[in-house]
Amino acid sequence: MDKYFKWKVLVIVALVAFSIWRAWPPQEKINLGLDLQGGMQLLLEVELDKIPVEAREDATERAVEIIRNRIDEFGVREPVISKQGTHQVVVQLPGVTDRERAKDIVGKTAHLEFLLVSDNSDLIAKAEKGEAVEGFEYKTVKDELGESKLLVSKDASLTGDHLTSASVGFDQYGQSMVQLQLDKEGAKIFDRLTFQNIGKRLAIVLDGKVHSAPVIRDRIPNGTAQITGNFTAEEAGDLSLVLRAGALPAPVKIIEERTVGPSLGRDSVESGVKAGIAGAVLVFLFMPLYYLICGFVANIGLLVYTVIVIGTMAALGSSLTLPGIAGFILSIGMAVDANVLIFERIREERLVGKTTRAAISAGYHKAFSAIFDSNLTTLITSVVLFVFGTGPVKGFAVTLTIGILASMFSAVLVTRTVLDFLTARTPSLSLNMVHGVKATKIPFLKGRFFAYGFSVITLGIGLFSFVMRGQQNYGVEFSGGTLVQIGFQEPVESSAFRQALGKTGLGNATLQNYGEGEKQFVVKTAESDTKKIEEAARSIASEGKFEVLRVDQVGPAVSGDLRSKALWSVLLSALGILIYLGWRFEWKFALAAVVALFHDTLFSFGIYALSGREINLPIIAAILTIMGFSVNDTIVTFDRVRENLKIMRKVPFSEIVNISINQTLSRTLLTSLTVLLTTASLFFFGGSAINDFAFVLLVGFSIGIYSTIFVATSLVVDWKAH
Repeated sequence: MDKYFKWKVLVIVALVAFSIWRAWPPQEKINLGLDLQGGMQLLLEVELDKIPVEAREDATERAVEIIRNRIDEFGVREPVISKQGTHQVVVQLPGVTDRERAKDIVGKTAHLEFLLVSDNSDLIAKAEKGEAVEGFEYKTVKDELGESKLLVSKDASLTGDHLTSASVGFDQYGQSMVQLQLDKEGAKIFDRLTFQNIGKRLAIVLDGKVHSAPVIRDRIPNGTAQITGNFTAEEAGDLSLVLRAGALPAPVKIIEERTVGPSLGRDSVESGVKAGIAGAVLVFLFMPLYYLICGFVANIGLLVYTVIVIGTMAALGSSLTLPGIAGFILSIGMAVDANVLIFERIREERLVGKTTRAAISAGYHKAFSAIFDSNLTTLITSVVLFVFGTGPVKGFAVTLTIGILASMFSAVLVTRTVLDFLTARTPSLSLNMVHGVKATKIPFLKGRFFAYGFSVITLGIGLFSFVMRGQQNYGVEFSGGTLVQIGFQEPVESSAFRQALGKTGLGNATLQNYGEGEKQFVVKTAESDTKKIEEAARSIASEGKFEVLRVDQVGPAVSGDLRSKALWSVLLSALGILIYLGWRFEWKFALAAVVALFHDTLFSFGIYALSGREINLPIIAAILTIMGFSVNDTIVTFDRVRENLKIMRKVPFSEIVNISINQTLSRTLLTSLTVLLTTASLFFFGGSAINDFAFVLLVGFSIGIYSTIFVATSLVVDWKAH
């Protein structure tokens, strides 16, 4: 054991203890998303009659975007916000405990005005008698001087349209206030306003209520202002939040508040959890069966990894959703992959006659560059997705980032520490392993031109199918559709209702329990015909024992802005990979890896379109997972090519590549097998609601093996030849 062994053990124990402390009990500390646990639903009505006719056309769409910005600022992870009908907005929030605060943030119009206060004694006297004063109105203000009546102008001298930021601050007495910063034009208006009205009072009015009316003591040229009003720190924070997000285009009122079940359905969540556990158990059984003692050590590392991921998510307040589970699956795959890389290297070192401890040291040393490059490349992707993505893309990125860091820690530090401990106690410890995949000499590259043809034809057919299906490719989250609320006289199991919907051809519909008990459900589908939904309800409850309570059109939960941000985040991730790999290898390797990445993405989309399934938010997370897996697999092979180039200087490049593919074949197959075990378990036993999600992962993981050999490395060989 090295001299740092005790420090390593201390770090591992401390991190595990901290993670357990932060995550225990998990049912209280782990936040689940709307798709896994449900939450609260608010139905808002946009009061279009209170704004000019010319401003009504897209007022509801603008309200949806502003409310989404507010909820993001509020810190609620992955809400569902969509237009319903012509003038309603549905807001679903997962795991919100402070309902009144959430309702206040969502429902506040946040129309900010700066109004001059009249000091004309005749007009004030007239107003005090209850007479109307043209251009002015009487308002009450509570400030540090107490409660008083003010005659304020009806015409705003300045509005919140010029606001660029709002933050919490504190006055000289330690009272919370909101600090405002205006844009350049707003600053000029405010400068002129304060300069021309020194000595007068200026009322700061939010949604018709005067919060403060300070006397203008001097000219204010820098466009800053404050709102005071005996706020608590939380109230000031919420007010600054809604001001930053912008004013709603029209007032809204909350017309309904309900508790809703998981958007995946409780039945699907339960079956998905069971399937996920079964897949994890299969991986935990496989490792010691194949790698024997090293496999048990790998399982210790995976347990530490799992504890750290859960503890970190609890500490950061992250929400676990189906897209997050996709990131978790990918990071588990990378953790297993790192162990496989190390153990296969140790096997190679043992075969050349090295002692156990020497083989372990060399194995970790030689595997580190591949582990580092593959993990760092995926980390670059996840950081870019987090910074530029929104909604489920950001949720995926958070889970993936945590998982990557934890997998590096567990695979490199934890397993090495355990192996050092075992070999220190038993220097002659045998690290025997099952050798299921023998050394191969398959001439993979000879078939690359047939592979090119296969890829081009398959991609062409898939993309043609995707284009021809058009809007049929997209589920209700992307295209909008029909919402049907159905009430039953007796409780109905959601699993039975889901199966009935599947039999009518609506297996992709979103089924959500509505309210307490299982007597009301909301069904969302991209189809406009409600007959199939009624047919499904009739099959589980006879005529007269159910009622269609509401039918409405719903807009997409994913706006065009969110889609464009997601696309840009993917493209920027690819650029980051290109730059990093170009630096670590060379530009031909980097470009080949990115081509393989898009090959796998388009291939998966094409096969998915051919299967007739609909694209929804979890599918986007699955595609991002495939991209991460593709890059990881490719880099491992490229790393072996780079290593062999140094020791096979006189061997032709194409032969070096072919040797490298064969040398890493066992690792490729074993890593893919462990990831496919988990995914196949979700596909076969996870239920219909996550079947599409698991299907696209199976396709993507499988094609990732093919693309590493017949796309990425083959392209490098052909480009190097020219």
